[in-house]
Amino acid sequence: MEKIKRLKLEEFIPSLKHTEGSPLLLLAGPCVVEGREMVLEIAETISTLSDRYAIPYVFKASYRKANRSRLDSFTGIGDEAALKVLDEVRKQFGIPVITDVHSAEEAIMAADYVDVLQIPAFLCRQTDLLVACAETGKSVSVKKGQFLSPEAMQFAIDKVKNSGNPKVMITERGTTFGYQDLIVDFRGIPVMREMGVPVILDATHSLQQPNQQSGVTGGMPELIEHMARTGVAAGVDGIFLETHPQPSRALSDGANMLLLDRLEPLLQQLLQLREITVGLNS
Repeated sequence: MEKIKRLKLEEFIPSLKHTEGSPLLLLAGPCVVEGREMVLEIAETISTLSDRYAIPYVFKASYRKANRSRLDSFTGIGDEAALKVLDEVRKQFGIPVITDVHSAEEAIMAADYVDVLQIPAFLCRQTDLLVACAETGKSVSVKKGQFLSPEAMQFAIDKVKNSGNPKVMITERGTTFGYQDLIVDFRGIPVMREMGVPVILDATHSLQQPNQQSGVTGGMPELIEHMARTGVAAGVDGIFLETHPQPSRALSDGANMLLLDRLEPLLQQLLQLREITVGLNS
């Protein structure tokens, strides 16, 4: 197979810092914008760590959660208010920001406030959404559907690239296993990297346990560090994870979040692994 030219991180996200060499990309933050103070606290903590360890970092938070099991679940503080908070993160800390979008209209709106548009896994085949995100000129992150093979993600990549935007990456977040579990098939990592785009591992959502009788998704947060380490060993280009100062009090996906205080030791481990494996997986 002819090797596809891979964009450098600084070409993919121009505002990204610490892109020298072959660094491990980090996308991290809370599940959703719960409020300004909480978002700024998390952004400041992780931004400081990214500078301390020279990690290219993208702050992550959804401005609105559209995919909830129950009608009474928290969805956000209001679209405009949340997007303004994300824009404040960009300006105050000088870091790029990623957020989910769910429709072509949302892609156009959110593009004014963030650097990367993320397409949720359950919408990864939605052509009009992929094209709309591509046409904004922003970088596009597509999460692999829990129902798709790694090979099928080539078509999502093609939709973005053929719409005139080469800045696309894909995120592995597990495959449905029965009704209430997910598994990650790490054989898919090299398959997707051959497509010539950055491949990210979502170390938190891949540990979800969906479809619980309570209507609240469960998870196995005790395995987040293990999942992230395994992903780096398998050769991913970056790690995506959700983190919170008090996961038990988070308003969305608390069962799948890493305690913010545990992030620094995990990053130290991941960087050590990256040093060992980057040459093996290039």
